[in-house]
Amino acid sequence: MTAAPTPSSHPVLPWLAALAVMVMWASSFVVIRAAGADLSPGAMSLLRVGSAAIVLVPLVAAGRVRFPRTGRLRAAVIAWGAVWFAAYTLVLNASELFLDAATAAMLVNVAPLIVAVASGLLLGEGLSVRLISGVLVAFGGIALITAATSTGHVAAAGLVLGLLAAVLYAGSVLAQKPLLAHIDSTSMTVIGIGAGFLACLPFAPRLAGEVADAPTSSLLAVVYTGVFPTALAFLLWGYALTRTPAGVLTSSSLLVPAITLVLAWLLLGEAPPLLAAAGGLLCLTGAGFAILPNVLAAVRTAPLRSRSRPETVPERCDDPAVES
Repeated sequence: MTAAPTPSSHPVLPWLAALAVMVMWASSFVVIRAAGADLSPGAMSLLRVGSAAIVLVPLVAAGRVRFPRTGRLRAAVIAWGAVWFAAYTLVLNASELFLDAATAAMLVNVAPLIVAVASGLLLGEGLSVRLISGVLVAFGGIALITAATSTGHVAAAGLVLGLLAAVLYAGSVLAQKPLLAHIDSTSMTVIGIGAGFLACLPFAPRLAGEVADAPTSSLLAVVYTGVFPTALAFLLWGYALTRTPAGVLTSSSLLVPAITLVLAWLLLGEAPPLLAAAGGLLCLTGAGFAILPNVLAAVRTAPLRSRSRPETVPERCDDPAVES
């Protein structure tokens, strides 16, 4: 049994946070594709997650991170972090050795289909016709873009790695939602990134050997992915996830392939064919169909909720509750 989404001070804020996350995650696909020529997947993972861990140290020093009280919950959060921030990152980096940035984003974003169905069946969020229809329309767009990649083909290894990344992504979201009923999103993100960093440490010798030859621009670009698409984006993601249904929120990540396609076109010169552009439009249409009513409802009800909210202290779980 999972806790209901925590109310936000303004119901539209989680959706603004989600939009910022989508833009940052889209940029990471482009950086991985560009930096992959200079750094191996493991070395890139360690540099990315290590940068995220360093930038989050002030939160630990300020006492904003509260560790779970039970060993079972600690183990669950650590395992989640190792999968999300180490395994997923490593597999994604490896997939972009074979795929262009836009195609990798298309394959990874099969995850919303998995999450939408699983969260409806396992987390009790239900499966609305609108949600499923929107996801399927967007998935049709993903299929079009995959069929019309700028490289002209999809390597089998890249296809397998991209789909594996999608499974790891979906599993991490599904695991995070119930855990957030027992630990606040900031603490979970910081502990998870720390666990991911430790899991990536075996790649330290490889990173040390590659840093000397890699251009500064590539190193700084990977550090950027640690500070923004990892540290900041996952803090915002945890905040949004505590306040919205997992299936609906994850469907918003269907915007990522379209954003990635534009960024890859502008920054990497991977010009999308007409069919891919049509697929990107379908992604936007499907995501909008699935989530726009929720966003509009949040905007409409915000003034009413702010006036009617009672001045009460929110209940807290045995562990520190999700911050309101």
